[in-house]
Amino acid sequence: MNSLNQPNPVLLIHGIFDTIRIFDRMSKYLKNLGWDVYSLNLVPNYGTVGLDKLAKQVDDYISKTFPPNQALDLIGFSMGGIVSRYYVQKLGGIERVERFITISSPHNGTLTAYALNLAAPKQMRPKSDFLEDLNQDIALLEKINFTSIWTPYDAMILPARSSQIPVGRDIKIDVLLHAWMVSDEKVLKVIVEELKAAPKPKQIINLNG
Repeated sequence: MNSLNQPNPVLLIHGIFDTIRIFDRMSKYLKNLGWDVYSLNLVPNYGTVGLDKLAKQVDDYISKTFPPNQALDLIGFSMGGIVSRYYVQKLGGIERVERFITISSPHNGTLTAYALNLAAPKQMRPKSDFLEDLNQDIALLEKINFTSIWTPYDAMILPARSSQIPVGRDIKIDVLLHAWMVSDEKVLKVIVEELKAAPKPKQIINLNG
């Protein structure tokens, strides 16, 4: 919450093959509780463009949509969580985002990414250069409220524990299908609690030391 006790706007970032429609229930749920909710369609959404380029779309959208001093809360689903991490860790989003939630995101890669020989899936393979680089400065996420929500039954993120990383809050919720993670009532209630958490005080971040 900001100084006027108004919640930050929430930006939702979808996964591969998805559009903003996958967030219909989550968006309505959060709006009914008082949040301003935004989302954008990543283009293209089927893996032919690298995650770093998709993250630039997120950066551009934020720059055009919100004033420079507006703090944000960010939620990324599946591939959208990795796109969002690149924005936060590599494109300066760490300075704007106060709460960052990933849902069933392959932080350590997923074996299902071998099914497609395209730019984005290649970057989401276990031990890819892209993920290894992103995970090298993972401690940066300690500067903000970071939460990873995942299900042990995930058949898209293999192994499911790939959604676990050694920073922030790790929340396991038993949901049977990957796609249900953005609409399941248990997940939505956890998201609300995480969005209500007091943000960490801003620190001076020295990326050289």
